[in-house]
Amino acid sequence: MSTVLVLNAGYEPLHRVSVKHAIRMLVRQVAVVEEADHGAPLGPFPRPRVLRLVRYVHMRWRTRRTPPWTRDGLFRRDGHRCGYCGRSGVELTVDHIVPRSRGGSTTWENTVAACGGSRGCNARKGSKTPDQAGLTLLVTPRVPTAWELV
Repeated sequence: MSTVLVLNAGYEPLHRVSVKHAIRMLVRQVAVVEEADHGAPLGPFPRPRVLRLVRYVHMRWRTRRTPPWTRDGLFRRDGHRCGYCGRSGVELTVDHIVPRSRGGSTTWENTVAACGGSRGCNARKGSKTPDQAGLTLLVTPRVPTAWELV
C-alpha cells in the first residue's frame, strides 16, 4: 500500500500515512489535497499523494534534542543500505555494533542497517564486534535530525 505525505499548515513535512488514513483525514476535513495522482478517484476524493493540514500542529517531538530510535528511522538514516557492504535493495536487519549479548544497547550510535538472511553481513557478524568478524563499517553511526526522518 502506498503512503501519503502529510504537510503541516505551514507546508513543513510532518509524516507519512496510509491512503486509507489520508481519506479519513479528508472526510473529517482536517486536511486538504495538495497533490493527487491522476488515477481512479476514491469516492468523491482524488487519490492523494500530498495532504496539507488545515490547522497548524505544534510538534513537540521535533524540538527534542534526539529523536526516538525506531527501526524505520534507522533505515532512513542509513539510506536503506547495508552499513558493512553498502548494498541496497536487499533485505535489511538491525545490527548492534556492540552486540546486546556483550552489553550493547539499542541507540542511534550503536545500530546500523545490515544485510539479512543466512548469507548477509549481519549473520556473518553474529554476536561479535565488527573487528572480530573482519567487517569494516562504511558509515559512522550518528543521531539523525528530526527532518532526516520525515
